Amino acid sequence: MSDLIVVGYDAIFKAEDVRLKLLKMQKEYLVDLEDAVVAVKTEDGKVKLNQMYHLTASGAIGGGFWGALIGLIFLNPILGAVVGAGAGAAAGALSDVGINDDFMKKLAETLTPGSSVLFVLLRKMTADKVLEELKGTGGKILQTSLSHEDEGKLQAALDAVSAAAS
Repeated sequence: MSDLIVVGYDAIFKAEDVRLKLLKMQKEYLVDLEDAVVAVKTEDGKVKLNQMYHLTASGAIGGGFWGALIGLIFLNPILGAVVGAGAGAAAGALSDVGINDDFMKKLAETLTPGSSVLFVLLRKMTADKVLEELKGTGGKILQTSLSHEDEGKLQAALDAVSAAAS
């Protein structure tokens, strides 16, 4: 079962910085991310989601391949590729993997303009090493499915440097 962690940041680019740290940790096998999305509320109040996976593009590529293959069978590979790519892109755009987009948009709308939120869906993590890497990144936990004890440890790690600097 995956754990959902939502952390809010006052700076517009801070959530993306932390997501990049998590992606680096995933390459080192310290975390197993199912999804990691950054939501930004711009100064004019608009909410923008920056997804980790772009399903429309990957659907178009996969659909184009299968369409060309089927087109070869029926002696019209270009038409098959075009139809396949269009169908794949449409299927990718309509599918929602990981964290629910409506949930993320509604939560991000409650933020102040010029801030960002990081939504992370974790399959598993090496807690002590991940907390050490995230130490001092700041942010406030807005929502989580972690236990109260684990949530407290995570918030303490996020606050570590700011508390030491005070």
